[in-house]
Amino acid sequence: MVVCIATKVSAADPFIRTPQPLAELIEEGLANNQDVKSLESKVKGFREEISFAGSLDDLRIGIGVLNLPTDSFRFDQTPMTQKQLFIAQKIPWFGKLDLRSQQAAMKALRQEAILKAKRQELTRQIATAYYELGFVTSSQKINERLTKMLNQLLRVSEMRYSTGQGLQQDVLQAQVEISKLLDEQITLEKKRRTLEDRINGLLNRGNFIPVTPPQRLPYPNLVLEIKKLQTRALAMNPWLKVKQAEVDQAKVEIELARKDYWPDMDFKVGYGQRDDLENGQNSPDFVSASVVVNIPLWQKTRQNKKREATKALHQAALKSYQNLANSLPYRIDALATDIRKIQENYKLITDALLVQAEQWAQSSLVAYEVGKVNFNTTISSQINLLRFELQSENYLFSLYKKHAELVEVMGAPLLSQDPIDNGSHLQKEQTS
Repeated sequence: MVVCIATKVSAADPFIRTPQPLAELIEEGLANNQDVKSLESKVKGFREEISFAGSLDDLRIGIGVLNLPTDSFRFDQTPMTQKQLFIAQKIPWFGKLDLRSQQAAMKALRQEAILKAKRQELTRQIATAYYELGFVTSSQKINERLTKMLNQLLRVSEMRYSTGQGLQQDVLQAQVEISKLLDEQITLEKKRRTLEDRINGLLNRGNFIPVTPPQRLPYPNLVLEIKKLQTRALAMNPWLKVKQAEVDQAKVEIELARKDYWPDMDFKVGYGQRDDLENGQNSPDFVSASVVVNIPLWQKTRQNKKREATKALHQAALKSYQNLANSLPYRIDALATDIRKIQENYKLITDALLVQAEQWAQSSLVAYEVGKVNFNTTISSQINLLRFELQSENYLFSLYKKHAELVEVMGAPLLSQDPIDNGSHLQKEQTS
């Protein structure tokens, strides 16, 4: 599954796909993840059971001895003694085999839907960890820049203190801030390794392999048409398909329970070979046939209970389906709202706060070097600037993570490859 991200690009190229490194990680995970491989084996097993469920029981064959006298155990003493060979075949009532085959098919469809849901869940987990790794890496870079800036301020404060123009507390404050950044750097390194371990685990790698973090990602300028997204989620969400398969399976089981009131038939044909009697009398062989059926005498405790149980299970499956179907539109709306609000935050911080913070940081640094502002104002302006940059990175990666989550709920990439439908669910934002 490839996650499609709409971005602010030319009209000729209305969307871009997942970053290539992430696409490769997802492909590796889908190919090697053990949970996915286990579900693939289950799907194969359920498919094989379809023909088995719709086939007749094995033909039975048997041998026997009838009416053998116990005083002599001779086969030629009485005319009723015979050696018998018989075959028997059980045939369910009309329609049962077809219903059993349908039941097995519904189980296979349900398992296939679970497999698809697991694939999409794995895709989202890998994408989320990848984007979190990108944010941690950006945090490390900003930490390094802030550390470099504070070291520069430390040298300036030491020089001013040595000439009697500055205060010792400025030097100490700079040293404290640098130590705090070093502690933060250790924490970020730990988070990075944890995220790389998570990705390696999802990909089922035998040994640890460093994961290359995402480079600068383009801003996904998304406009979501919520009604269309909700409609598509109701049609494509894999867990909803799982619930639908459970409803369909329960319907088949109700029909099977109704068929249980009708008897199965056990046909039996036998051939009895007789020996001529000891007095020379000829004894012709026998042929026999029979049909055995079950009689539902205990239907109050068997068939009736089975039918009521299947009806209850059908109601449970139907309510579970309705509950998910009712909640999906709200989940789509919540995700779309989150994306919209994050976009607003990102634009505010990049279009206004970052510009203002950069101007404040530059003017404060120049003013401090000539002694016009105090050290605390200067260091605060530098820290605020880089913290705003970090927050903008956080908003950017959050947009990608929320989009990956939205794709999982949708059950398919948001953008269709069909030119007619292209852009109908996720469009490029129009600038005024």
